[in-house]
Amino acid sequence: MLYHISHTTRYHYPQPVKLGPQTVRLRPRSDGSQHLQQFSVTILPPPDKLSEILDMEGNVCLRLWFPDAEVTELKIHTEAAVKTFRDNPFDYFSEPWAMTAPVEYPQAIATHLAPYLHPALSTLPSPAVVEMAQTLLHDVQGNVGLFLAQLTQTIYQDFQYFHRPDGDSQPAGITMRQQAGSCRDFAVLFMEACQAVGLAARFVSGYQEGDEAQESRELHAWPEVYIPGGGWRGFDPTHGLAVSDRHVPLAAAAHPKDAAPVSGTLQPGYFAQSTLEYEIQLSRSPE
Repeated sequence: MLYHISHTTRYHYPQPVKLGPQTVRLRPRSDGSQHLQQFSVTILPPPDKLSEILDMEGNVCLRLWFPDAEVTELKIHTEAAVKTFRDNPFDYFSEPWAMTAPVEYPQAIATHLAPYLHPALSTLPSPAVVEMAQTLLHDVQGNVGLFLAQLTQTIYQDFQYFHRPDGDSQPAGITMRQQAGSCRDFAVLFMEACQAVGLAARFVSGYQEGDEAQESRELHAWPEVYIPGGGWRGFDPTHGLAVSDRHVPLAAAAHPKDAAPVSGTLQPGYFAQSTLEYEIQLSRSPE
């Protein structure tokens, strides 16, 4: 698939403020499942300095520093052309030792995966999430592939989706109690359920094709699980499917805030609650 994406983000401030450093994670990644063919970014007010960096999670980010002047709006506009390749999300063979959970990663792998093996938003996993994960694992007799498929379907079928355009992800225990959440809440819930049975999982932000006829688009979130033999593989419990070539990842991280499209601060002495507006256009064209 070849996607053309236009994304405008605006932060409005109720009174003039001075912007502190900002980090922008709106550049689609290039890896074995997709290739970034074109990318441009326009920022208003223009930053005084701009640096393209590779963060600890391997995401390409823009780090921005602004002039010492008061503003009432920050606008970030990106244009991207991305070609996605993975039409089959199951084009891999799991390592024999990783086909049954709980997975015992070899020490060398476990060291690298340590940040992804523990809940992101709580000190301890929610007992309700652990119970759900253990029940599902028992039902599929420990089979990792079937567990991931069943977990995806369970959240998709049994939990109610609600639209929440901004705000932090909520802890998995709250999503379990409410039996409802946004896409980023479902991603966190899925991650914690995987971690409860020893599977490394991380949070992904990006775009999803959806209905071509829909006029408005939104950012999407989903989890990825590290499968030995298959690498990081995405699952979308909001839509009840494995991630293939109709998703366009932007950033991935152990903690949702480290995959946020934009994050930053105001300069000391300035306090204001911004209003977020965004416009996303996504179109598919012949390759």
